[in-house]
Amino acid sequence: MPNHDQILRPHAEELYAEELKAIKEVDDRPRPTNWQLSPWAVVTYLLGGKLDNGVELEPKYFGSRRLMEIAVATLATDRALLLIGIPGTAKTWVSEHLAAAISGDSTLMVQGTAGMSEEALRYGWNYARLLAEGPTEAAMVPSPVMNGMKDGKTVRIEELTRIPSDVQDTLITILSEKILPVPELGMEVQAHRGFNVIATANDRDKGINELSSALRRRFNTVVMPLPNTLEEEVNIVKTRVEKIGMSLELPPNSAPIKEIQRLVTIFRELRSGKTEDNRTKLKMPSSTLSTAEAISVVHSGQALAVHFGEGTLKAHDLAAGITGAIVKDPVQDKNIWLEYLETVVKERKDWGDIYRSCKELL
Repeated sequence: MPNHDQILRPHAEELYAEELKAIKEVDDRPRPTNWQLSPWAVVTYLLGGKLDNGVELEPKYFGSRRLMEIAVATLATDRALLLIGIPGTAKTWVSEHLAAAISGDSTLMVQGTAGMSEEALRYGWNYARLLAEGPTEAAMVPSPVMNGMKDGKTVRIEELTRIPSDVQDTLITILSEKILPVPELGMEVQAHRGFNVIATANDRDKGINELSSALRRRFNTVVMPLPNTLEEEVNIVKTRVEKIGMSLELPPNSAPIKEIQRLVTIFRELRSGKTEDNRTKLKMPSSTLSTAEAISVVHSGQALAVHFGEGTLKAHDLAAGITGAIVKDPVQDKNIWLEYLETVVKERKDWGDIYRSCKELL
């Protein structure tokens, strides 16, 4: 058995095994066939809370309960689920935890890429056996989708809109007929109860392949929103920074809440095109400035502070990460960032350190 303490990023079902066991013990609601938990228990696992047996569940998703109820209810039907939104809205995070709670296995995953072939969604071949024996079941290499169909499990397809359109449409037969034809063997794989697909899609970045209307109809779409309030987003960043920081061996107190609040404020204002008090309109940079990027900036700053600084995250540790996240276009974004520094950051009380640190890098 692997030592999970040495694994950089354990799977959700491994990291939260105790929570999943605890909620299973008190879960007396109806469960769809081959589900490890009831739909109610899946949502409770995602949103956290205290169970009847006294176990406190850690929230995995900070946001609308109704949104998660819709997502889980979709998966309890024969409709596939599409989580769509800009980068950093926790689509992948939610899909992993949904699969872990429903199937006890989040590893049946296909990562969408621009150069992906149909084999990644259907099946491939062990060419040594294919040459020696011809096309046989033993020579076939099943995809995660095929394995999910056979075992009645949830399959994750990440970045669906990165996949070429003709390859995307491979899913139409799988989702509508619940079969995967294998013409080389004159057979088909039929999906078992419990099989379903969670796909994630980005509707912002370049290089997106639009879904055909035929494929989109096979999904129930849930739009993943950005956090509503500053406090909610700060809480998400703080929680995730602490969780990931443990695996990176970064001290939990090396990221003060004050610096996280300032970073999230900057990202939210530039992302929305206005200051938090709605008094000043701002130009918006080309970068998405998502919650996920804020988490990355904090981790980068933590590493600088711990290994090359005073041990605690300060403005000059954050400055490089903030500038790198905002300035994607060296001309347009740089000017927008500079204008924001001069008109907003410079005028804020007690923000002089972050203003000076960021200006030094421009």
